[in-house]
Amino acid sequence: MHKSQVFFWSLASFLGGIFVASVFNISQTFIYAGFMAAIGLVGVFGYNKSFNGKLMLAGFLGIALLFGAVRLNSVNFSQDRLDFFTGLKAGGKGIEVVVNGYVDSEPTDRGERQEFVLKAKQVVAGNRIVEVDDKVLVTTDSFPKFKYGEIVSATGSLEKPANFTPSTSSGRVDFDYVTYLKKDGIRATMFYPDILDSNGHFDSLMYQSIGFFEKANIGLYKKIFFIKKSFESAVSRSVPEPNAAFINGILLGSRQNIPDDLKESFNKTGTTHMLAISGYNIMIISWAVLAGLIMFFRRRVAFWISVVVIILFTVLTGASASVVRASIMGLLLLFANGYGRLYNPKNSIILAGAIMVWVNPLALVFDIGFQLSFSAVIGLMYLYPRLNLKLKRLPEFGVVKETVLMTVSAQAAVAPLLIYYFRNFSLVSLPANILVAPFLPASMLFGFTAGLGGMVLPVVGQIVGWLAWAITVYQIGVIRFFAGF
Repeated sequence: MHKSQVFFWSLASFLGGIFVASVFNISQTFIYAGFMAAIGLVGVFGYNKSFNGKLMLAGFLGIALLFGAVRLNSVNFSQDRLDFFTGLKAGGKGIEVVVNGYVDSEPTDRGERQEFVLKAKQVVAGNRIVEVDDKVLVTTDSFPKFKYGEIVSATGSLEKPANFTPSTSSGRVDFDYVTYLKKDGIRATMFYPDILDSNGHFDSLMYQSIGFFEKANIGLYKKIFFIKKSFESAVSRSVPEPNAAFINGILLGSRQNIPDDLKESFNKTGTTHMLAISGYNIMIISWAVLAGLIMFFRRRVAFWISVVVIILFTVLTGASASVVRASIMGLLLLFANGYGRLYNPKNSIILAGAIMVWVNPLALVFDIGFQLSFSAVIGLMYLYPRLNLKLKRLPEFGVVKETVLMTVSAQAAVAPLLIYYFRNFSLVSLPANILVAPFLPASMLFGFTAGLGGMVLPVVGQIVGWLAWAITVYQIGVIRFFAGF
């Protein structure tokens, strides 16, 4: 077997080990015992020159497989200090503790409530004060509105996250909410705690407990979220509603201003994924931007402009971990198709995926955005060239043909995942996606340009905004038409 193939299958085995350990409840003892035994066997037989090379390779792949399982277990069985305060009971009621920290996410508006991640820096339980560095998902009233970076003190009971659906006869659940939260470092929840108004002295004490790099990170993300809000407002000023809400949905994943009847139309037609997944959208916009720029610039110039656009897009969507991972895949896609073909794109894709999964092993199975962006890259790298070759006799019409084939390729690659996760496949889903998805790059590109233009010069935003409006009128019209069946 060629070295490049060994490299690919080693990484594939590593990812396979993480997948198997994520899906099946395998004993930690068995995993570590198997890992050490595999290393021992390969080491012993490695000295025997007459030993079968294929068996030796199988041994190495077995080590990679078990190493993936070991890496996942290192996350699953790690404990945080906060774990000692979750689920504390007295007389059947939860024991209240005080959690001091800061808002570590952009609060999500859920109508009558809001949710945000609290970065806990200190827990006070009775006379005991414990310094921590963990995350808590807080659910509280919709008012007052909290902001990212705001220092808060929450009093309530810390609970361990629980899965929504009852266990089946096999002992498994339909959706592992516990691990879904754990992939983002969240191990505890608080429901409607008493959140005290912060004061200058308390803020000063808490601020001292935050490290230099953490303070810098807070300052950076405050600016990022400010830019995101400014962009969202610029789109709303440049494009009439509900089209502006639709554009903010496909660009930022925001659904707050989308009318309920339109949301229902998205659900009925199986097009909700356009509003929910930033990773897939980054794949689309990265290719569309490059395809459009190549018409006016040299390939390498177009590549670097596209890189800047992807970085801007990442910032505007909030630069969450899942979006950053999707952006990395998008940049890899740009490099492969804009700056020159990669020598071995298959190895490049799996290497990028393995590195990201090494950093967060839970992302492989529990991060939908990662799965969609990874699948979209595979579709664009492998399915698109084949479709383009089969349909090479069709007229180009500028970048129209390339854009349509690109969208169809990405859509086909992610379709199985969309059906599995959203579980809303209907007879109208296929025609609705076929008629709407090819125009997604154009509506995203014009919407993105309208937002940027609106932030700098409102007149420019409004001019481009009418182009975005015209395209989204068609898309929304198609979605509402098929929702009527």
